[in-house]
Amino acid sequence: MGLRLSAAKTAVSHIDEGFEFLGFRIQRRRKRGTAKRVVYTYPSKKALNAIIGRVRALTRRTAHPSLTALPRQLNPVLQGWCTYFKHGVSKATFGYLDEYTWRRVVRWLRRRHRKTKWNVLHRRYLNGWRPTQDGVTLFQPQTMPVSRYRWRADNIPTPWARTTRQQTA
Repeated sequence: MGLRLSAAKTAVSHIDEGFEFLGFRIQRRRKRGTAKRVVYTYPSKKALNAIIGRVRALTRRTAHPSLTALPRQLNPVLQGWCTYFKHGVSKATFGYLDEYTWRRVVRWLRRRHRKTKWNVLHRRYLNGWRPTQDGVTLFQPQTMPVSRYRWRADNIPTPWARTTRQQTA
């Protein structure tokens, strides 16, 4: 087929050093509180920098006419990224992304309404500390549930296993 391995993309490394694959950083580390070593998958710094760059680009000052338009463009991006990375060790990363996004949106609001006092901005746009206008609220990545893979080898039925009905018949 004429396929060749790329030297830049192909590497052999020890699992303790870790490696990046499809946006995840896969590395074996010591489990907190024990001496046991476990393989963890978490979002890579490159993937985090990519979403931060996307949030930065979407929260530029002149990009949106109102606060309603900003979450409508920002929410699908955040939800898609969080949905992809929710199967790894991502809770701390989601918290960081949530804080970063909130600060960028609040900064956008403060620059948009320079002469308005903070109390008025908070009352008008930050209902419950989440930027909201016309029923559109900024997505909160920190609330995305993280569902890590669990070993289920004994619970997965195989097509060759005989059921109790077949054994009795």
